[in-house]
Amino acid sequence: MERPNAWKGYTSEQLDELHYLCEGYKAFISDNKTERECCAASVAMAEEAGYVSLASRVEAGEPLKPGDKVYAVNRGKSLMLLHMGTEPLERGVNILGAHIDSPRLDVKQDPVEEKNEIVTLDTHYYGGVKKYQWVTIPLAIHGVVAKKDGSVVNVVIGEDEDDPVFCISDLLIHLSSEQLGKKASEVIDGEMLDVLVGNRPIVIEEGSEESEDAKKSPVKAGVLAVLSGQLGIEEEDLLSAELEVVPAGAARDLGLDRSMILGYGQDDRSCAYTSLVAQLDAETPARTAVCLLVDKEEIGSVGATGMTSHFFEDTMAEVLELAGQSGPLALRRCLAASNMLSSDVSAGFDPTFASVFEPKNSAYLGHGLTFNKYTGSRGKSGSNDADAEYVATIRRVMDEGGVAWQTAELGKVDAGGGGTIAYILATYGMNVIDCGVPVLSMHAPWEATSKADIYEAYRGYREFLKLT
Repeated sequence: MERPNAWKGYTSEQLDELHYLCEGYKAFISDNKTERECCAASVAMAEEAGYVSLASRVEAGEPLKPGDKVYAVNRGKSLMLLHMGTEPLERGVNILGAHIDSPRLDVKQDPVEEKNEIVTLDTHYYGGVKKYQWVTIPLAIHGVVAKKDGSVVNVVIGEDEDDPVFCISDLLIHLSSEQLGKKASEVIDGEMLDVLVGNRPIVIEEGSEESEDAKKSPVKAGVLAVLSGQLGIEEEDLLSAELEVVPAGAARDLGLDRSMILGYGQDDRSCAYTSLVAQLDAETPARTAVCLLVDKEEIGSVGATGMTSHFFEDTMAEVLELAGQSGPLALRRCLAASNMLSSDVSAGFDPTFASVFEPKNSAYLGHGLTFNKYTGSRGKSGSNDADAEYVATIRRVMDEGGVAWQTAELGKVDAGGGGTIAYILATYGMNVIDCGVPVLSMHAPWEATSKADIYEAYRGYREFLKLT
């Protein structure tokens, strides 16, 4: 059951639409490399499309009616958008759910250290990474520093052409005989992921009143002086900071034919952006359309901003209240009757590493939106495993909408595995299936996708929101 290559069937108008969408996508993932940045940018796009804060409607006690567009933000890291439909909420809603966090390096709370006149920032890697991939590449620092006076300093260093960048050093090949004998997982230890940030000592004149710390660590003192002078940040302020180290630079076209995109964080922002745009472009639907962009998926969807929090359920309760359908039973009926696409990326078939894939059940770049009936590992452990009836419904919706789509598993049965947020939403009894964009080099600092798959994801999500 080979699925056709999507590129072969496009009209000139579709190619123009594909190009426009992918240019916007490249800009989005280049400008927004943290969950906070993605959330803020998504809110701005939503407000431009006519969405208003749900909190303002709750405060005013203003009822929600068909056609209304509202959004709710959870701690600046997760977002939920709703476009009210014409049908009662108790009949269920259609949900696009993606995550906006990506593998990275998090700066530790007490990170600044000087050794042998080189200053580094200690980091703790976030999510599943191959640690050796993060050395010797240009890095940027994004995030926030919260100060005791209640102010918050936004930090982005390493993206502008005139900015400095950062890196993690590696051992030179001439002295690497022992290192090269290690397993790949041991070549770079987690505590070796120290980011180079300074090498210039401050000049301490004879008889000066500089602190003993500055005299003992003059390069560190110089780095702290830069932080204080340029950002107003003291070393103690780093105790209440969320600083993320990410690859520096913009997403780029990949290939002589410009058919692909190379960029950071495409897991899962390729699905988040296309879900967002599909939601914003939707006409007033029959069933209320919902777009969920959540945090912490890469570490188990935990915490106050992850999918396991009560943010989604509480927000739906507020919406039902304003729609005149309040009560715990109405909420449970709504959630159980809902449909969801758990929009997360799939492993694209890579001919260089063909041995870990099962060709008939793999996702191929350029063949469209990928559906995974189940994910998991070791016998589907941790998987949602969608019902056959729901898979049939999705097939119908995609085919009637002319969407290029394919099905896949995450590699050979015993090769590994992975999971998404699907199983969490399935606990409400709703229909859920995993689907997303095929990616090469998933979880690497730079990941590759096909523009056709980005476009078909958008088209597929748009058709799904029309499901009745």
